[in-house]
Amino acid sequence: MSGTLNKVMLIGHLGDEVKMHYFDDKNCVGRFPLATNETYTNKTTNERISNTEWHNIVVRNKAAEICEKYLSKGDKVYIEGRIKTRKWTDDKGMERYSTEIQCTDFTFLTNKNEQANPQSHQSQSYKPATPQQTQSNSVVTDGDDDLPF
Repeated sequence: MSGTLNKVMLIGHLGDEVKMHYFDDKNCVGRFPLATNETYTNKTTNERISNTEWHNIVVRNKAAEICEKYLSKGDKVYIEGRIKTRKWTDDKGMERYSTEIQCTDFTFLTNKNEQANPQSHQSQSYKPATPQQTQSNSVVTDGDDDLPF
């Protein structure tokens, strides 16, 4: 394969509010931490282990303004972008590195109506089966044909 790929897809929760930085030429950058979680069971101890990974998200210009307006700490969001490592020299003359996710696309996954009224989330989560699902179940239980579909 001759090409390369730098693509990241994350679903996580905001760890803080979006911090904005405006420049003189009317451009801006928004930054926020995103937490992703991994949970598994240790086979030897049967203990449930949970690990949290923190990602530094960077959004630019109009997308940053949208994120600042609609996202808040704890919101769930889908982020798509690429990994970028920056290098700089700090006040003490030490070289420092920072790995960030340069966001190219995002989708808000937290419904603001659910946050305002937690009861509405419970009522929305129980949905009756669609007619298509009922029909597919009857096809499987039909013994007239030996085909599984």
